[in-house]
Amino acid sequence: MKIVVLDGHTLNPGDLNWAGLQALGDCQIYDRTSAAELLARATDADALITNKTPLNRETIEQLPKLKYIGVTATGFNVVEVAAAKARGIPVTNVPAYGTRSVAQTVFALLLELTQRAGHHSRTVHDGRWAASPDWCYWDYPLVELDGLTFGIVGYGRIGQAVGRLAEAFGMKVLATTRTGSLPAGANVTVVDLPTLLRTADVVSLHCPLTPETKGLINAERLALMKPSAFLLNTSRGPLIDDAALARALNSGQIAGAALDVLSVEPPPADNPLLTAKNCVITPHIAWATKAARTRLLDMTVANLRAFIAGTPQNVVNR
Repeated sequence: MKIVVLDGHTLNPGDLNWAGLQALGDCQIYDRTSAAELLARATDADALITNKTPLNRETIEQLPKLKYIGVTATGFNVVEVAAAKARGIPVTNVPAYGTRSVAQTVFALLLELTQRAGHHSRTVHDGRWAASPDWCYWDYPLVELDGLTFGIVGYGRIGQAVGRLAEAFGMKVLATTRTGSLPAGANVTVVDLPTLLRTADVVSLHCPLTPETKGLINAERLALMKPSAFLLNTSRGPLIDDAALARALNSGQIAGAALDVLSVEPPPADNPLLTAKNCVITPHIAWATKAARTRLLDMTVANLRAFIAGTPQNVVNR
């Protein structure tokens, strides 16, 4: 079997081992693949492994040898799965590998908004504390989380993990769910989205990107939030209207936002959130701990091994 990894760099920039995948066949690994390079690299492949390299209908139809597509992510919208299904090509994904890492990032972002540890560390290293007339100083309001209300939009695996951490900080947890039901034992109150936005001191997004959720957080919904509230997004960038959020931040309509994802990645230099007030942005790294990437690579190998054995798993286009 000829296996081609189209864009392996973000998954494995050099600190993991491709040996498990290489043991399954003749394996060619590319750090990145441009649209111009795609067909030449994929032509003889039996199996393609992709993270963000798009595989659309036109491409799939030009690859007669292709038998399998593995996506090294939970989301699989980079592949036109219906076109693959029409060819009898299974498309697999890797669910749940990053739950704990993403939940951890949510609170790293929230704590940066509430304590500004990174900002204050930079000012100390710049010499400000050494020159201070006082024994301490702070540039932003410092916010205690205990007793505040944490609102979770989408109560799946990651939302539930985030809820448990919020409880550990002494926060009351609200959630919106598609089903309106909760797992047994969950200490969470289910509310509708407008109620959550009006009530929560922190709103954290954990829902998938669908036609219904694109632009979910728009000007109208931002207007429902408290002026003291924070908005977090570690899910998908297009859930938020970037321009509307920038206006809300710059006008003081909400207190701050922390985002690991943006509507276009990498962002254009004129994205208004890059210069918005009280906006912490990280470059889509919530998933990228070594532990999470190890699980992702291990499951990518397991998915392809199962396909070769005739027992495919995690197929998203049955």
